[in-house]
Amino acid sequence: MALKCGIVGLPNVGKSVLFNALSNGHAASANFPFSTIEPNIGIVSIPDKRMELLGALAHSKNIIPTAIEFVDIAGLVKGAHQGEGLGNKFLGHIREVDAIIHVIRCFEDKNVLHVAGHVDPVFDKEVIDYELRRKDIDTLTKRLTKNEKLSKHGSKAQQQACEWLKRFITALEQGIDVRQLPIEAEAEACIHSWELLTLKPVIYFANVDEATLLGTKNIHVDVLQEVVARENADMIMGCPTLEAQFHVLTDDEKPFFLQAYNLTDSGLTKLIQSAYSLLRLITYFTVGPQEVRAWTIEKGTKALQAAGVIHTDFQRGFIKAEVISFQDYQTFKSESACREAGKLRIEGKDYIVQDGDVIRFRFNV
Repeated sequence: MALKCGIVGLPNVGKSVLFNALSNGHAASANFPFSTIEPNIGIVSIPDKRMELLGALAHSKNIIPTAIEFVDIAGLVKGAHQGEGLGNKFLGHIREVDAIIHVIRCFEDKNVLHVAGHVDPVFDKEVIDYELRRKDIDTLTKRLTKNEKLSKHGSKAQQQACEWLKRFITALEQGIDVRQLPIEAEAEACIHSWELLTLKPVIYFANVDEATLLGTKNIHVDVLQEVVARENADMIMGCPTLEAQFHVLTDDEKPFFLQAYNLTDSGLTKLIQSAYSLLRLITYFTVGPQEVRAWTIEKGTKALQAAGVIHTDFQRGFIKAEVISFQDYQTFKSESACREAGKLRIEGKDYIVQDGDVIRFRFNV
């Protein structure tokens, strides 16, 4: 399944630098607002060390990881919901993504302009939050006006929708995003059809300098972390300019680089994995001599639907799924050894696929 994450933030906070580091792309990056007008798109493989092991054990010719699509959306400014700074266009781009990566500047550099004239990560966050909320309020208010006319002589469902609309408008006006509200199961389909910006899951990326990674105290990061914690959201800290250098190193050089900065993994790897987890996605594998391939599904997906991710024929003619857990494959080293050890399970269409499952689908069409 396709996964699309939008990179947003104020102008000049490092969105395009982050995008370039993620995708090795060539997004415009300059020291002035709106250096990016049209969104840049990059496809980024999801790091997964399990694939290398599976490929080695199965002597596979190719390893094909799953991927995330990153969209570098131009910087928003105050008044975007009213069209300021091409705001309507930029907000429309946000509506098309599955998750938001909100880049916030947490470094001081007099040579890099800031639209507000000074670095204040909480202020920057609040500007973007406010614009997204105002856009949602506008969207919901228009829908409420329409629904109230219909609900006078309409169904109970239309009347219930009006109650949900009023509740969300009130919350947004109080500075609460829709993603933070409890949503009844019966309301989910209706609410998702409204395409609300503040319903989308978000990761905050604190753009820091090299000194911060080396251990220098950064008050901007501390303050931002405190605010983000109130939302129970994830915050990843990284230095995109440094990350860009890391990703052109050889595999032999990378461990020394990480050690120099006392890191267990790169900030971008953590960001990619967090985005994957944020959307409740998991990976299962198909393994053979030709290739090891990762397939992306939502957590809780049954075997029948997981088969359809590979091809509709697999789902239409589904017979059974032969399943080996990654841990068992790692322990017994091959499919045949897992079979002999009784670790290969035969599962039906209602089996809920687990992260790391190695699956061979049997089908007939």
